[in-house]
Amino acid sequence: MAREIAKAYEPQQIEPRWAEYWVKEELFKADPGAPGPVFSIVIPPPNVTGMLHIGHMLDHTEIDILTRWHRMRGYNTLYLPGMDHAGISTQRVVVRQLAEQGIDYRKLGREEFERRVWKWKEESGGQITQQMRQIGESCDWSREKFTLSPEMSRVVREVFVRLYEEKLIYRETRLVNWCPVCLTVLSDLEVVHEERQGHLWHIKYPVAGTDQFVVVATTRPETMLGDTAVAVHPEDERYKALIGKKVLLPLMKREIPIISDEMVDREFGTGAVKITPAHDPNDFEVGRRHKLPEIDVMTDDGHMNSNAGVYAGLDRFEARKKIVEDLKAQGLLEKITEHATAIGICERSRTIVEPRISTQWFCKMKPLAEPAIAAVERGEIRMVPENRREEYFNWMRNIRDWTLSRQLWWGHRIPAWYCGEHQHITVAREAPAKCATCGSTKLAQDPDVLDTWFSSGLWPFSTLGWPEETPDFKAYYPTSLLITGYEILFFWVARMIMLGLHFTGKVPFRAVYLHSIVRTPNGEKMSKSKGTGIDPIDVNRRFGTDAMRFTLAVTASVSDVIWTEDRIQSSRNFANKIWNAARFLFVNLDKFEEGGTKLEELAAPEVRAKAPYKYRGEVPLADGWLFNRLAVTASGVKSALGNYRFHEAAHDIYQFFWGDFCDWYIEWVKPELQNPDRERAVVAWRNLFSAFEAALRLLHPFMPFLTEELWHQLPQKADATSIALDMYPEASEEQLRLEYLMRFQLVQEVIVALRTIRSEMKLDPKKKVAAELFAWDGVTRDAIRESQNGIVRLGILSQLTITEEPLAQAGGMLRSTAQFEVRIAYTDTVDVAAEKTRLKKEIEGLQKAIASKERQLGDETFRSRAPEKIIKGLEATLAGQRIELQKLQERLAQLESGA
Repeated sequence: MAREIAKAYEPQQIEPRWAEYWVKEELFKADPGAPGPVFSIVIPPPNVTGMLHIGHMLDHTEIDILTRWHRMRGYNTLYLPGMDHAGISTQRVVVRQLAEQGIDYRKLGREEFERRVWKWKEESGGQITQQMRQIGESCDWSREKFTLSPEMSRVVREVFVRLYEEKLIYRETRLVNWCPVCLTVLSDLEVVHEERQGHLWHIKYPVAGTDQFVVVATTRPETMLGDTAVAVHPEDERYKALIGKKVLLPLMKREIPIISDEMVDREFGTGAVKITPAHDPNDFEVGRRHKLPEIDVMTDDGHMNSNAGVYAGLDRFEARKKIVEDLKAQGLLEKITEHATAIGICERSRTIVEPRISTQWFCKMKPLAEPAIAAVERGEIRMVPENRREEYFNWMRNIRDWTLSRQLWWGHRIPAWYCGEHQHITVAREAPAKCATCGSTKLAQDPDVLDTWFSSGLWPFSTLGWPEETPDFKAYYPTSLLITGYEILFFWVARMIMLGLHFTGKVPFRAVYLHSIVRTPNGEKMSKSKGTGIDPIDVNRRFGTDAMRFTLAVTASVSDVIWTEDRIQSSRNFANKIWNAARFLFVNLDKFEEGGTKLEELAAPEVRAKAPYKYRGEVPLADGWLFNRLAVTASGVKSALGNYRFHEAAHDIYQFFWGDFCDWYIEWVKPELQNPDRERAVVAWRNLFSAFEAALRLLHPFMPFLTEELWHQLPQKADATSIALDMYPEASEEQLRLEYLMRFQLVQEVIVALRTIRSEMKLDPKKKVAAELFAWDGVTRDAIRESQNGIVRLGILSQLTITEEPLAQAGGMLRSTAQFEVRIAYTDTVDVAAEKTRLKKEIEGLQKAIASKERQLGDETFRSRAPEKIIKGLEATLAGQRIELQKLQERLAQLESGA
């Protein structure tokens, strides 16, 4: 008896079983010594704090599709998984948890805090890894990496020390972006700028020894407490006489100089600007040029410090209010005006970033950027889509030094030690015994850690064993490809290119595919805070992971993906269609096997390999056509996936499996499966099973669970473990024979024409009617005659008469093509009088609807007020109704001419 397949497709019953099987059997373990071309890819390491979101799902689906596809094509394949320690995010999670328990993490001390974070990581971190296993990603889990593991830390220290020795890493006091919530410095890339409506406060600064005032305008009054000068343009006639004099800093009673500097914009505000070197990037540069004091007036958490005098202890925005009140009270606030300005926001905490002076570690980027620009220019790295190249070049050519240090406890600690006597710096791979400069043994390590992106930037080579020449590094580096979201082109992709080239002499990957983002039906970026986020695990639970994967693939073009449940329902329907096709095969096979022929004789691997089979010396027409379509589809998928056009590949497979295989081929071959001529039936079964199994392999990278389940229902080789390790279908010359394609396409056109006529005549779908057909040449006529029985059956005809003369126009409905015309007469199909009455009524109703829409769209008031979407919808409906009206009028004319 044939295998049992459940009546209903239930992915929840299938997917967990295969996900566990793939991991347990280590089916995707890579072997650097294995033969074949290499395909290697590293995962963009998700945060240890993270949960799978829709962006990950798109990212991981595309990576896994390409990985499975290459593996099935005989490539020595490595998909390397891992996680990022996510310095700021992870520390925030654990600090918050400790606070909920009434514990101040600072009082725990660094060592105990780090122990608690590692404990959290083991217990709660890495949920995303479990989710990746659940959704069946074909990773080599034996090579899973964590950016903060000991072997990765050694690589980080090695890279830091080398860059320091090359004088590309340095320590300096300068203005930085400070987050008062994350309590650390941020790089420029971690700050997003938002246009906000604010104010401009115009403040009077008394000129010392006179009754004059210089009025300055500021957007941040609280920073005035740290002013060390007022600057004017050297050619500004209004202030030339005041240059060199001093003003009395309001509220602080501190004299500060009036200086001249070409940086001042004479058109902004009053043309005089306050200079606060410790709290403004432009002021910092001016301060350095003029050797001004640098007074920081804030604490790490955004409160005013002791340098702020009476305002010490106030939150920065509370201090702003109090300062403005005091300026008003002292008559020193001239006016307040509205002012739009770009505010820097921390991308993690969403709080306003504070520019502050601070001593930090930096990396010189221009020397690293130049080779990375050249590598992309030379085509050593292909960037898809092409327009991202220019974004990359623009950023790299204007790159600024990278702020490396972070004021955190969780992360890669900076390998620098300071001696107690002189604060000499010793940078080393391992903790030094004494100061490299003065020999002091009183050493303290820098408390800061490195930016998380520093270790992530080493990911393609650090994960493969560099700096050692490991077998993995030799075999799999450079990696073949990187797939990631375009929003981290600069955070991560560019840094990997720079660091990879600098330390290995090779690009880290041969190509970068920067995918789009998934948006809501309204085109908005998904957001948990706005309630527009999608939980992919919940969606997978309801529809199945395969349906989710296929939906993302079929919509993943270079433009952003618009998510709707209609799309995933369509993919779920596709999975159901395939499941039902498999059930049809095995249910019908039960009956056929009663005649003595077993499944192994029809569908064993060695039997499938010889398809397509011939009957009486010729491959049956539909079979030859199907194998042609299979070969053409495999060729199209190869081209599409080779160019990262996932949507085209998915669409081609969908058209083949649903349209060609299920709707056409199975329907066509049904009578042959129980043909009394046993030889003919065996040929039909063998070709059917061979095509079905090949279609499963074709679909596997997109829908791995469903295809694995059904593949195992077929006989396989004794040592076969998974469809994922079988070969991907390839086009062969034998299968690409065009005569099958041309002949069967002709038959399809005839059937489609008949179905169209039946639909327009509104015939009962089950009612068999007679039809006539005339072909313009004898070759076409003979080809149609050969398939006449199939046309009669699928066209739901009582008979098909092939005539030698062109068909009459009257008395029926006719469809013409370049090769034939086909007609169904009204006799016995339509009550002509009743149909004419019905058509006239339908035409009248349609004309009224069209006239109404024409009036509405012709109303200028309506067009000026209605949303564009409404207008376009009305125009589209009107166009459709006009076409429908024309069809009805033609039909009525045909009926009347034949009456």
